[in-house]
Amino acid sequence: MRLNELADNPGATKNRKRIGRGIGSGKGKTGGRGVKGQKSRSGVAIKGFEGGQMPLYQRLPKRGFNNVNRKNFVPVNLGRLQEAIDAKKIDAKKTITIDVLKASGLVNAVRDGVRLLAMGELKSKVIIEVSGASATALAAVEKAGGKVTIIAKAAPTEASA
Repeated sequence: MRLNELADNPGATKNRKRIGRGIGSGKGKTGGRGVKGQKSRSGVAIKGFEGGQMPLYQRLPKRGFNNVNRKNFVPVNLGRLQEAIDAKKIDAKKTITIDVLKASGLVNAVRDGVRLLAMGELKSKVIIEVSGASATALAAVEKAGGKVTIIAKAAPTEASA
């Protein structure tokens, strides 16, 4: 094999589309854009525009409230936690922290923390450190002989001037 013998597989590369190179090319004259109008020209921005009429998204009433300061917790159910303990992904004898949950694959992206929820059944005696927990989840863990510690995520400290 020499450098001059190297070649791509057949069909691996495709010639670029040459637009506006005469009517014989099939993409000449209007360049595949149709005829006239705003969409045939460059700089088109008409996604929600309705020709001067008030657009639908502005005519419809707005409802509700989106809190920008809302905490976004990742839920972990007791049933999933028990499954991970049974599958030996988590050691029930050690303290279960958010890092342990992440390493076991129970949570992926920890946004503002992890919240423990009571769906499913917990049989193991565990000590868990999470950002939040429902009242029924707390009761279920304590019933199994375990303990839940709720940790506050460290707030970013302001630099003193």
